[in-house]
Amino acid sequence: MLAYILKRVLLMLPTLLGVLLLTFVVIQFVPGGPVEQYMAEAKAGAGGGGAEGGGLAYRGAQGVDPKRLEQIKALYGFDKPAHERFWQMLGQFARFDLGKSFFQNKDVWQLVVEKLPVSISLGLWTFFISYLVAVPLGVAKAVRAGSRFDLVTTLLILVGYAIPGFVLGVALLVIFGGQLQWFPLRGLTSSNWEELGWGARIVDYLWHITLPITAMVLGSFAVTAMLTKNAFLEEIRKQYVLTARAKGLSEGQVLWKHVFRNALIPIITGFPAAFIGAFFAGSLLIETLFSLDGLGLLSYESVIRRDYPVVLGTLYLFTLIGLVTKLISDLCYVWVDPRVKFD
Repeated sequence: MLAYILKRVLLMLPTLLGVLLLTFVVIQFVPGGPVEQYMAEAKAGAGGGGAEGGGLAYRGAQGVDPKRLEQIKALYGFDKPAHERFWQMLGQFARFDLGKSFFQNKDVWQLVVEKLPVSISLGLWTFFISYLVAVPLGVAKAVRAGSRFDLVTTLLILVGYAIPGFVLGVALLVIFGGQLQWFPLRGLTSSNWEELGWGARIVDYLWHITLPITAMVLGSFAVTAMLTKNAFLEEIRKQYVLTARAKGLSEGQVLWKHVFRNALIPIITGFPAAFIGAFFAGSLLIETLFSLDGLGLLSYESVIRRDYPVVLGTLYLFTLIGLVTKLISDLCYVWVDPRVKFD
């Protein structure tokens, strides 16, 4: 076990390095970098024209005082060669120093901590509602396999899964937020939230998260529901179930005491990835659509503004969390099913 964990940890290093290197190289060729944007804003403020695309040459800075241009490049660290900046970035990341934002004058860690509560709020609700709905629904579908209930719920699940969360969010906003005006269009709380009592705060919070959580949940629980159903069907057909029934056990005892424990193995082992993924995956478009100030919106705005420390810092953090979560998911197989051997 220890040898397997060590091997996986060592494999994480080239994977993480490859992700960072590929992203860093792509960033170097994206026009409209932070220096270009700064100079364009300066020229626009002085009545000048806008910047043109520039890649590495920063053509948008043409006509600007060379000394001023060098100062701006030094401010953002672009006075150094690309390979030197990359190794410097790796050294910072090795110390878990994610750098400082170009435009918000804050450390990337500080920005992540500030935005994390919103993403945690959305992630927890999405995770728990998805599993609380999907697992019982999957069990019910397995017990009633082939019935009208199974066919109708399968159709509804597939329709919900086929609709992207962003498209569903737009539809919910237009219908329930715009036309009917039952729910707010943006934000996680009202502007007067601080003035409300605790009961009113809870109601206001639930009122605001209903639409974004609905948009995130409907697509996410489909896989879990079908996985639960298929796992139960596979276990129900096994010989030990026939033996248990032959011994006179009731259908409830067979289902919940024997089948349930074995069928949940593939579901439980996916808990870590689903739990972490609820926070960091799939929320970018939803947070942007509903103007929720979380990690997804932070990532989107950082890419648009070319805030490279935030882009690379959050990418490093999320990739590292994803790799560790994948390792934990694999180790859960051994914890849940001792028959699994990594040897």
